[in-house]
Amino acid sequence: MAAPACECPRIRVAALMLQDDLVVCVRHRKGDDAYHLLPGGGVAWGETLTDALEREVAEETGLLVEVGRPLIINDTIDPSGARHVVNITFAASITGGALSDDSRDPRVEAVDLIGPEDLRAIDLRPPLGDLIASFLREGPAFETVYAGSVFAPER
Repeated sequence: MAAPACECPRIRVAALMLQDDLVVCVRHRKGDDAYHLLPGGGVAWGETLTDALEREVAEETGLLVEVGRPLIINDTIDPSGARHVVNITFAASITGGALSDDSRDPRVEAVDLIGPEDLRAIDLRPPLGDLIASFLREGPAFETVYAGSVFAPER
């Protein structure tokens, strides 16, 4: 097995936000495969988690957000050892901007609004649909959770 390119995990922040009671997701395409992510991305050196999330959401969706509390923390560790990502999903409220499929991120194919009941049917990465549905049901009573290592192999 080849040595990993980096011995440190990447930190990714994501926003769980609703528009018209639908979850805002971004659709990525890799070859013939399309999959969904909550809007967000990597944290740059010297950037706070909330600054990174506000920047990434604006770049990917055209929306401006107010970042709330952390909801879900998990690791994504590729069994091959090729990558390790620490994901921190925050609650976020849309404060401005407008949804746009003209993302500044070339990996984003589209911005999709997904019904909570459809989260299990899509290829969501990391696969946190059940926890997201729990948050949407429980609201403020939902307690921040560490979901452990969650990995979704490419379909």
